[in-house]
Amino acid sequence: MDGDRAEGVLLGLACGDALGRPVEFETPARILAQYGEVTEMLANGTWNKPAGTVTDDTEMALRLARSLVDRGAFDPADVAERFVAWYESGPFDIGNMTASALGRIRDGEPWHVAGQRVWEASPEGSNAGNGSVMRAAPLAVAFASRESELVDASVASSKITHADPRCTAGCAVLNLTLAGLASGRSEPLSRALDRAEPPEPLEDALRPVAAAAAAPDDLRSTGYVVDTLRTALWYGLRAGTAENALVDVVNMGGDADTVGAITGAVVGARFGADALPDRWLAELDTADELRALARDLTTVGE
Repeated sequence: MDGDRAEGVLLGLACGDALGRPVEFETPARILAQYGEVTEMLANGTWNKPAGTVTDDTEMALRLARSLVDRGAFDPADVAERFVAWYESGPFDIGNMTASALGRIRDGEPWHVAGQRVWEASPEGSNAGNGSVMRAAPLAVAFASRESELVDASVASSKITHADPRCTAGCAVLNLTLAGLASGRSEPLSRALDRAEPPEPLEDALRPVAAAAAAPDDLRSTGYVVDTLRTALWYGLRAGTAENALVDVVNMGGDADTVGAITGAVVGARFGADALPDRWLAELDTADELRALARDLTTVGE
């Protein structure tokens, strides 16, 4: 993956996360009434943080990226250890399944057991969140040209906290799509679905997006991994510019930071970092580290 697209993946993720953070959980009507249209990094809002503040999406992606660079490979035990250290720092935003799994790992369960047990104990409707797919993109940069490694690492990374097949396959589909976009392959999402063979709910949701059919009338910004990927991939693959994609998806409200983060990774892979607005990047405290990590990720395993 070339440097501009590698940087685009990580910086796009952070831009979408920070742009969406102030309007997380809001409705489109409330966003319109309060802000008109969100086109800038806003202060306060949900979580009452300064403009440009990122959430767990970027924080966890950073820890995954740091592990990949420091270890020179994907080491799920090391990734899990870094996630636990972050969990113990008291982040202001963390998903329920993530917190449950990391708490079990902290208390001594192996990483591959904790996520599985949390999933098995979770009822349908709260067992397939987007908390692993939101952080998965650094793997696409590290293993862009090694498809089998990319799929295996994506699945294993998800299982640390989200073992549902919709989540594990969702991470693989997203990362294969990011790698395909960055490499200029035709029909990257269709190819990703063929390779990952996701479970039926994910397959049925994403095939129309891959086919470039008319815009689905049921795009939703929720915490359900299937909704998240359907919406983020539609906007990320179809918008004319990176800025338009992120503005449109963030103004849906709902799980705006995570749907924004994934859309950002997609447009970053598609258009490169140079296509992201400078005024957004200037608000990100993490921008310099994300650029450096992106460059280093392209050499992992060499």
